Amino acid sequence: MALSPQPLTASVLALLVLTAGQHASQPASALNVTFLGTGVPIPSPTRFGPSSLVRGANATILIDCGSGVTQRLAALGLTGAQVNALFLTHLHADHVVDIFQLLVTGWGARRDRPLPIYGPVGTRAFLEGQMHAWQPEFDHRIDYAGDARDALALDLNVTEFGNGSIGAFYGLEVTAIEVDHRPLVPAYGFLVQGEGQRVVFSGDTRPTAAITTAAKGADLLVHEVVIPAALPRWPSEAAERIAAWHTRSDEVGKIAHEAGVGCLALNHIAPPNADRGSLLLDVAADYGGPVVVAEDLWTVDVSRGWLTVAGGGVLALGRG
Repeated sequence: MALSPQPLTASVLALLVLTAGQHASQPASALNVTFLGTGVPIPSPTRFGPSSLVRGANATILIDCGSGVTQRLAALGLTGAQVNALFLTHLHADHVVDIFQLLVTGWGARRDRPLPIYGPVGTRAFLEGQMHAWQPEFDHRIDYAGDARDALALDLNVTEFGNGSIGAFYGLEVTAIEVDHRPLVPAYGFLVQGEGQRVVFSGDTRPTAAITTAAKGADLLVHEVVIPAALPRWPSEAAERIAAWHTRSDEVGKIAHEAGVGCLALNHIAPPNADRGSLLLDVAADYGGPVVVAEDLWTVDVSRGWLTVAGGGVLALGRG
């Protein structure tokens, strides 16, 4: 039974993040974000590879395509055939590893055209190499299906972008924000605008002024986070190097506060089993607004300011 919306406080959030999300039904609002995967390269049975689903009144787009995306789509009753476009923040493996699976399952669900894929410079060459490796598999499937027209869904439709506006997609305007994820260059976050709402996705980045600027007054900031002291098995020097490519738990609250965002959702959580209470305390030192430590298949209803959690329970994301 769904809950009536209740004010969401930091203490309630601390409790919620300890409960594994099972299913996030789509709210009836104009714009919402579902976290398909909130994990990192460290394998987790509960946090799949990084990917977020953004749905507007007429749009269904993916941000990144980490491991398990198609299974998470299936949990929402969706297939790859229903995705209008895929946007890639950067070409690290954990963000792109399930593109082949997305294309094949879309083809299997009778997609009749190529999936538009938007990524940074290098995306086309990367995907052409992937498709070349899988070409015998494609040929086998097409021959088995007996309908060459189906091959259209397995063709590549890649657009590479730089910093700035990428374009409008079924009522959603997507803008690329160059971020600092060195040594990998280029890497991007995204500003998605539509239905009178603004959502910013940080992508993988150390604290970057461009994200803070783009997120000024945004309704939702989805930001990555790393807790260096909790990284397992590595010497402290290695953990520090990895953390230097990312945003620490004691830094992300400052970004949300400076930007004045309506809600902060923490994503791409490293390590995936980090202590949620400690993470929330780190953030609360600088940011007093609502904070969601995202779980797979949770949905933020941006238009209404609600969070849908396990079993369809709904809580209000009120300030303070």
